Amino acid sequence: MTKLTPTCLHVLPSYSILFFLLFIGHTYSQLYDQEHAALLKIKQYLQNPPFLSHWTPTNTSHCTWSEINCTSDSVTGISFVNTNITQTIPPFICDLKNLTHIEFQYNYIPGEFPKALYNCSKLEYLDLSQNYFVGKIPDDIDRMGSLRYIDLGANNFSGDIPASIGRLQELRSLRLYQCPFNGSFPPEIGNLSNLEELKLSLNKKLPPSKLPSNFTQLKKLKVLEITESNLIGGIPEMIGEMVGLEYLDLSLNGLNGKIPIGLFTLKNLRILYLYKNRLSGEIPGVIEALNLTEIDLSDNNLTGKIPEEFGKLEKLTGLSLSTNQLSGEIPESMGRLPALIDFGVFINNLSGPLPPDFGRNLILETFQVASNNFTGRLPEQLCSSGKLVGVVAFDNNLSGELPKTLGNCNSLQTVMIYNNEFSGNIPSGLWTSLNLTTLLIRENKFTGELPDKLSGKLSLLDISYNQFSGKIPSGVSSWRNLVVFEASHNMISGTIPRELTALPMLTTLLLDQNQLTGSLLSDIVSWKSLTTLNLSMNLLFGEIPEEVGRLPHLTYLDLSENQFSGKIPSQIGHQRFTELNLSSNLLTGRIPSDLENSVYSRSFLNNSGLCTTTSMLNLNICGSGQQKASKGSSIAVALIISLVIVAFIVALLSSLLVIRAYRKRKQALDSTWKLTSFQRLSFTESNILSGLTENSVIGSGGSGKVYRIAINRSGDVVAVKKIWDNRKLDQKLENEFLAEVKILSSIRHSNIVKLLCCISDGNSKLLVYEYLENRSLDRWLHRKNRSSTMSGSVHHIVLDWPKRLHIAIGAAQGLCYMHHDCSPPIVHRDVKTSNVLLDSEFNAKIADFGLAKMLIKPGELATMSAVAGSFGYIAPEYAHTTRVNEKIDVYSFGVILLELTTGREANYGDEYSSLADWAWRHIQEGNSITDALDEEIREPCYLDEMCSVFRLGVICTGTLPSTRPSMKEVLQMLRQCCNPLVYGEKNVKGNYDVVPLLKNSKRERTLESD
Repeated sequence: MTKLTPTCLHVLPSYSILFFLLFIGHTYSQLYDQEHAALLKIKQYLQNPPFLSHWTPTNTSHCTWSEINCTSDSVTGISFVNTNITQTIPPFICDLKNLTHIEFQYNYIPGEFPKALYNCSKLEYLDLSQNYFVGKIPDDIDRMGSLRYIDLGANNFSGDIPASIGRLQELRSLRLYQCPFNGSFPPEIGNLSNLEELKLSLNKKLPPSKLPSNFTQLKKLKVLEITESNLIGGIPEMIGEMVGLEYLDLSLNGLNGKIPIGLFTLKNLRILYLYKNRLSGEIPGVIEALNLTEIDLSDNNLTGKIPEEFGKLEKLTGLSLSTNQLSGEIPESMGRLPALIDFGVFINNLSGPLPPDFGRNLILETFQVASNNFTGRLPEQLCSSGKLVGVVAFDNNLSGELPKTLGNCNSLQTVMIYNNEFSGNIPSGLWTSLNLTTLLIRENKFTGELPDKLSGKLSLLDISYNQFSGKIPSGVSSWRNLVVFEASHNMISGTIPRELTALPMLTTLLLDQNQLTGSLLSDIVSWKSLTTLNLSMNLLFGEIPEEVGRLPHLTYLDLSENQFSGKIPSQIGHQRFTELNLSSNLLTGRIPSDLENSVYSRSFLNNSGLCTTTSMLNLNICGSGQQKASKGSSIAVALIISLVIVAFIVALLSSLLVIRAYRKRKQALDSTWKLTSFQRLSFTESNILSGLTENSVIGSGGSGKVYRIAINRSGDVVAVKKIWDNRKLDQKLENEFLAEVKILSSIRHSNIVKLLCCISDGNSKLLVYEYLENRSLDRWLHRKNRSSTMSGSVHHIVLDWPKRLHIAIGAAQGLCYMHHDCSPPIVHRDVKTSNVLLDSEFNAKIADFGLAKMLIKPGELATMSAVAGSFGYIAPEYAHTTRVNEKIDVYSFGVILLELTTGREANYGDEYSSLADWAWRHIQEGNSITDALDEEIREPCYLDEMCSVFRLGVICTGTLPSTRPSMKEVLQMLRQCCNPLVYGEKNVKGNYDVVPLLKNSKRERTLESD
């Protein structure tokens, strides 16, 4: 037997180490090959998408691939974010045995929750958000016991949130937002003792339910976000025990009761959003949460005073207490908060002076104190930081001169201080502030004269009901971007300068109740966008220029109580005014025939020289005062006339036999038809009935066919909508017919299709409209009418952006008139591109009112028996509740704006989504808006406008009706093509609605950051 020497004993362990290293190397090689093969298999399963073209079976380590993360040379993470994947999750993905991290968010992945992930035993992080998953979250999801982070938000998961989620004890973050769940939040979530983040927002289909009280047991929770999820009841009193809470957002729910005292004792709390609930009572006065940076308690029913303790929140950057019932004074210490940027307390019952130190040591950007009872002056140092963007202080009792520092504040964009007691001159620098877009100072006691120059960005100027004097300066021609100029009820004198007609964007001009003299210039024809002109109660004279009747969009004209003379130009009769007043002038002659309508019965009063051929206008009948023919007329002339008459009668009698037979045949056809006219007609029912042939059909819809019918030899045509199917008209179509007739016969607007008459018999209904040459908008946008023949060849006609914007403004004007100027207001219920018609100049007109609904009063919710409308245009609340108000039209119009900017159809998407959903998703994903725009018209010079209108479309299609702007606001935004949340429009009282500068909506924040 061989004896082992010490040397041999030393060598044996070396061989063992070598063997061990060889074994480890072989194992690593096997693992590498296995993972490499699994990744290439995943690529093949996903159908070799271009973004994985670098995944090749070469010697390059897969750990270098950007989508892969490795730890110790083994795959532990895989990330496919926003890569347009349309396949399901690869069922063999857990062949990657060491996976701890999976990201597949922002894709188009279908199917149910992938249970194959249960095989990933080490999985800690799972993000499947923003996809198309359907069905229930599995009841056995707790099998994924290692999960620390799970995000399933923005999918189509439905049913209940499983209670088994409460058994995922390792969870730090749970995100189940924006899904159509229809159960309540399981209280078992309160068992997740390690949870740090809980996001359950935007689950709008949940039934009304309370926040589970055991959620307050989540002591480590830092983020709690449950917005727009139908929460009711009170905030649990024990919320003060959630000591780790840093971010709390329970906004946009139905929470009621008082704010728990313990909420303000959370020392780590930084963000507190409770806006748009039904909370009441006083704001707790004990404030220990000194780390608060943002507080938003707006749109509740809070009472009492603003706590003095708020003045200790030295880290506070934003405070919104607006739209409550708070009273008392603002604590003076709040004016000295060093970090405050946004301050909003509008629409409350606050009183007393404003803290004088506001702005002195701050970086203040927005200061909104409107609609309260404040007295005294505005703080002198509001703009000491040079960053102030907006001052909104209207509807108070503020007085004195404006702070001179506002004259040096070039950051200012909006100043709304109307309906106060301010006096003195406007600081000279304020007129020309570099970024000023809105200056509303009406209903004060300001004096002085108008400046030669204004801010180059100023679009809205309202100085009405003040004491301004002097002339309108010749430098007014430099006010190039002015859209609205209101200067009513001042002491402005002199003539209307020719330079005023050089403002191309002007839509509203109010100069009534001043001391203007001279004539109205014919140069006004340059006001192509003007819709409203009021020059009443001045000293103007001369003839009314015929150019007034050539302003294409003018719908409101008031020239009353002046000294205008001469005839009313016939061109004015061609306009369709919603308001016309030429009373109390020196006008003479006959009223234009187109204006001989009872609608204008009070439009011509106190003009003794005017006459009319009808008794509807309370004026003299033309010719009634003329003397009879002289009795001394020649007998010879009378005899000649008599002979001519006899000869004519003989000739007439000779033709009666021929005509009589024709009339009898025709009477059999027409005797049962009844024509009701709404305009002066140049045709009879016979002209219409004879043209109802198949060759004249130009379209059809759910209620009948549409015909193009020539009514005379001159080539004039009308459009006829026939509701007739050779059987007795059913009640639904009868109701639609009556609705359309009732509405269209009572409204007149240049952007609403003109209904000329209706013709009916026992079982047939005809509506006769003006014919619009370019037919419907959808034919132009979606290649249904783009082909045109020229020189024998076919080419495509594309609407360029200026035309599209022009169409959007026109359609908005029509809807704005329906919503805000009709009494009662009108909701269309079926706004879509096929119901926007275009004339030869591409002026838009709203059509098809068969589904319209007359509301009893503005803003009222009317419940319809069934949902009507077209997929892609139907507002969410209408589809779910059938409740109707004006905001459903705003939603539909927002879809049209998205169609105009993207070129896509309203039903773009799949069976679960539409263009509106796609556009919001595009924003959420952080994509550039430019990428969403129609490539056919995407030119650099129009990009800013197109992006602004796209954003407006997304805002109009907001899920909650309360977050959508009114049509008045939409119209103003379109005219501006700028930030839609800078200022509001006039309300029924003649004042402007509050549109806060400090946004609440996350949707708005996302848009702003894009």
